Amino acid sequence: MPSLIIMRHAKAVDRTEDGDDFERGLAERGHQDADRAAEAMKAAGLSASHALVSPARRTAQTFEHVKSVLGEPPAESPMALYHASDSMLERAVLEALAKGHQRLVLVGHNPGIGAFAHTLADRADARDGLPWGWPTSAAIAFELEGADLSAPTRTFFFNPKA
Repeated sequence: MPSLIIMRHAKAVDRTEDGDDFERGLAERGHQDADRAAEAMKAAGLSASHALVSPARRTAQTFEHVKSVLGEPPAESPMALYHASDSMLERAVLEALAKGHQRLVLVGHNPGIGAFAHTLADRADARDGLPWGWPTSAAIAFELEGADLSAPTRTFFFNPKA
């Protein structure tokens, strides 16, 4: 059965520390929270065979923290994922599923990544316990029915702030 993990990048350094948004890396807390997310994913037995990762430095660094526990999935990092809307993220996931990728992980940015996570949680009728915003390092996973996102089942949620 296909599956999808959606994750927001971990806490990045402030914009005042690094003026270029695209090149902002993770703050120390971001590295720690990403490690905690990886531990939670490992404990839940999550895995991925393919990754869609925004090319921004903070998303790439976040993915580095979780990829080994997910099985070292190869990653695509198209520029279209950088600050993508929820509809753009959904389209990217549907395209990856259509190519035959069965276990996906998606690492991106708010507000798109949080909106996409909430959209799928709504479709799963499983919004209980989800924060209105989507915190850094938060991750949620769904089982999917085929290459379709219309009827997901929520299987995992990690909130570093909980």
